[in-house]
Amino acid sequence: MQLHQLHILNWKNIREADLVFADKLNCLVGLNGQGKTNVLDAIHLLSFTKSAFNVTDSQNISHDEAMAMVQGEYTDVVIDGEEGVSISCGLKRGLKKQFRCGKKDYKRLIDHIGRLPLVMISPEDSGLIAEGSDERRRFMNVVISQQDRRYLECLTDYNALLKQRNALLKQYEDRQVVPDDLLEVFELQMIPPAEYIYQCRSRFIEAFVPVFQEIYRHISGDAEQVSLRYISQLQDRDLREAFVRTRSRDMILGWTSQGVHKDELEMLLQGYPLKRVGSQGQQKTYLLSMKLAQSLYLGKPILLLDDVFDKLDSERVERIIRLVRTERFGQIFITDTDRQHLTDILSDVTDAKIFHVHNGQISE
Repeated sequence: MQLHQLHILNWKNIREADLVFADKLNCLVGLNGQGKTNVLDAIHLLSFTKSAFNVTDSQNISHDEAMAMVQGEYTDVVIDGEEGVSISCGLKRGLKKQFRCGKKDYKRLIDHIGRLPLVMISPEDSGLIAEGSDERRRFMNVVISQQDRRYLECLTDYNALLKQRNALLKQYEDRQVVPDDLLEVFELQMIPPAEYIYQCRSRFIEAFVPVFQEIYRHISGDAEQVSLRYISQLQDRDLREAFVRTRSRDMILGWTSQGVHKDELEMLLQGYPLKRVGSQGQQKTYLLSMKLAQSLYLGKPILLLDDVFDKLDSERVERIIRLVRTERFGQIFITDTDRQHLTDILSDVTDAKIFHVHNGQISE
């Protein structure tokens, strides 16, 4: 699958752009704050129906403009029986966004997820290490959801039921009691999707870890041993019994203490927690290895590399570039502030383009 053309109108600081991309490697060069990342975010929008950075759609519309539009023309992909497809997203202030595949609007945006697989690597990924377990669960969700529609639907159902159960628990402070039978209604509905989520995450980690370790060994020069450990309450308990056993405590807490929303993904370096023992370079290598392994796990998704070379020594950068240029990876988009750096990367790549980005203006 390749993104052949991208049309942008009033997306963040990019007022208008019509870009034709190379099938293998595309580099965007320019100083910080000029719009390089905004191009990648527009591509992200077309795969995930939303920005990678701004939750509110209106924040992505250029200042003083009423609407924005992003449209991509894809090749070597089949959707609904059609080979090659146009995906577009229209945003208007105060209105619901329109997301379209060909000439058809999606009734549910969730139906688009996984149709155009994509992996984005950016400085924001540092949250996988620095922030709470919700970021690491999100990593698993993003990967698995692009391959398994049922997983995404179970995740959506589970989170909706969890929100309702938590709302009931919070009423305990006012009403002093929540009927057990009412809580049980939500609990019984939460168990099937929870079990499916747990099974999918377990299978994913089992298949993912060897690929991740291979990538890390390649980038680091086999310098350290790394691993990932999936931790879930469902590994050692029956969820229905756990719900019943902890109801009284949950009423005091005001939230649900049992379930797959408490799952954790433990990151290990030399058998110890990465956050505690890893240097900046080791942590960066760890994150890059996870994301590149995600790309291999998904097949050949579009790969976005946003300012990924900071804090890495030249040897590790060279190994990364040699790796992603192979046939194992699909179409790639790279941003960097160093034109010479990108020129060196493209020295022996025939199917490649460089774009210069300045103040939202893009030229090839």
